[in-house]
Amino acid sequence: MSTRPDILFPLFADLEKLAGVGPRTARLFAQMDVEKPRDLLFTLPYSGIDRTRRMSVTEVTPGEVATVEVAIGTHHPPRTRGGPYRVQVQDAKAHFQIVFFHARGDYLQKQLPTGQRRIVSGKIELFDGVAQMVHPDHILRPEEAASIPQYEPVYPLTSGLSQRMMAKAVAAALERAPDLAEWIDPALLAREGWPAWRAAVNAAHAPQSARDLAAIAPARQRLAYDELFSHQLTLALARAELRRGKGIATAGDGRLRARVLAALPYQPTGAQDRAMDEIAQDMAAPRRMNRLLQGDVGAGKTLVAFMALLVAVEAGGQGVMMAPTEILARQHLDSLRPLAEEAGVVVEVLTGRDKGAERKAKLEALSSGDIQILVGTHAVLQKGVEFRDLRLAVIDEQHRFGVAQRMELSAKGRGAHMLVMTATPIPRSLSLAQYGDMDISVLDEKPPGRRPVKTALVTTGRMDEVVAHLRRAIDEGRQAYWVCPLVEESETVDMTAAEQRFRHLRAVLGEGLVGLVHGQMPPADKDEAMARFVAGQTRVLVATSVIEVGVDVPNASIMVIERAESFGLAQLHQLRGRVGRGAAASTCLLMYQPPLSESGRRRLEILRETEDGFRISEEDLAMRGAGDLIGTAQSGLPHFRVADLERQAALMGVAQSDARKLLADDPKLQGARGQAARVLLWLMERDKAIRMISVG
Repeated sequence: MSTRPDILFPLFADLEKLAGVGPRTARLFAQMDVEKPRDLLFTLPYSGIDRTRRMSVTEVTPGEVATVEVAIGTHHPPRTRGGPYRVQVQDAKAHFQIVFFHARGDYLQKQLPTGQRRIVSGKIELFDGVAQMVHPDHILRPEEAASIPQYEPVYPLTSGLSQRMMAKAVAAALERAPDLAEWIDPALLAREGWPAWRAAVNAAHAPQSARDLAAIAPARQRLAYDELFSHQLTLALARAELRRGKGIATAGDGRLRARVLAALPYQPTGAQDRAMDEIAQDMAAPRRMNRLLQGDVGAGKTLVAFMALLVAVEAGGQGVMMAPTEILARQHLDSLRPLAEEAGVVVEVLTGRDKGAERKAKLEALSSGDIQILVGTHAVLQKGVEFRDLRLAVIDEQHRFGVAQRMELSAKGRGAHMLVMTATPIPRSLSLAQYGDMDISVLDEKPPGRRPVKTALVTTGRMDEVVAHLRRAIDEGRQAYWVCPLVEESETVDMTAAEQRFRHLRAVLGEGLVGLVHGQMPPADKDEAMARFVAGQTRVLVATSVIEVGVDVPNASIMVIERAESFGLAQLHQLRGRVGRGAAASTCLLMYQPPLSESGRRRLEILRETEDGFRISEEDLAMRGAGDLIGTAQSGLPHFRVADLERQAALMGVAQSDARKLLADDPKLQGARGQAARVLLWLMERDKAIRMISVG
């Protein structure tokens, strides 16, 4: 079924086919990403107005809405131009005024004829002690009263659209909603007590009280689940597609790994052992591995990745490790070299800086198989970079590389296995949304010997004390980072702040002891400044947040973060992770400018309480929301209209296991539930997934 099923055609027609929607209104809807009746069904009300009938306006508090029957009294046209037009009315207990601005008198005489009765509904306000209703939302004859809902839904709008236009368009779209066969697992449906799809859509648009607007209302939960399930089904199909792509069964004999483990001064953690086993098992299978290695700052991902690369070499193949920046690529090289020497394996680095004869020699050694492990940046993806037998591609800091680049890299080897690493702990619900096509290994233990970092809060008013503390530490031979504030989303302003702080510290601490790195520097200058700091020539490195990921200087034991309240939680956690890597006790000073906002205080307190990146990421999600957490633009996170990843995190896990089970039972989606799931994929516009089934 590679064409849209007939039953869905009415939902994919032009909006202009709906009653009351002309070309102008359709353009306004388009600004809200609403282009067809289907989009209206998934644009749900976000609040509601209680329009229950009352005897009198005296029964509501000023500022609330009253719906009452009134007898219409005298009209008082405005005395001055542009003044208010007032109509005296009386309900069962009280007199009040209905007020209009810029209204035509003849029109109002027709709407509210003196001596007749009308139902009016609108917000009641007190003005000079007199109750008044300004511009009522509804004015109806008593016999039409039933057309006012007791609880009226309120929709998101764009300028030019009114609630009335929206309600009318939604009602027309609801008439087109067909009865669809059920795609949710019957046991799950019964357990949750969810309505059928069409009943759920109708109920979500006709809330009876505020309770029906909550994310946990059965109709909303069901529609959210449909979105998450279609998303997970798409990822599960992509995963099945990838697994159909034959991998090269790559099993090592363990000799190189044994040499490295014997030379380590410590025992790997249980989490590292578990991850190494999971990866080795995946690589030994004839299908391609697609695994995410998620570990907190300092959880020892590099060792796990290197062991995986050694499996490839033991089996007679090659491995590649790709990092997002030159600084990180060279750093990976520095940390892998000593391990590679223990194993007797040739490791080389390839970056954009390799030119001419040197690059040519590296490429020849790579294609002949003399280089067994290559570390590099995007340069690895360039034409002319050929491996003799690539078995494993490791990608560091995945969120900087798109899925397309993942595919491009693994295409360098016919069916190369794929291991993606991230040091950003992501809450489970988000990692399933973002990496649901992958299997996940989590490193949730710190290697022995990593000392906790003492975190303290100080106000910017104590700057001089902090600098004095820094001077003493430098005299004792220690090194420090000084991270400058995020002034705004502008590298140039951030750079100015960093340069000013650099000049200040250099004047106080001594000419040659302070270095500077920021995002605007040429890469060669940045690398040189880093190299001087790594070598211990400079003692303090002033930086913008460019140093957040992966920089490793064991002797650096102090981290000062200026205006810490301007950073996000995850970023602060990453920055703090730059210290505490050596033998010395480490401190992280969070300098803030009072007064702190409520959320700013909460962020800094969470950091002081815990070093557990997974707990920090859950708190971050609760405080900031899913889009912000990964930066929506490059997050790879789908845009959900109904599902709320913060409040419905648990549903994502259920959706993933349900989608994987459905495909395991019915890989081609040909059974009754499989056919219904195909309709869901069309309904949710998951065309890519549909192509995978039709090809499969």
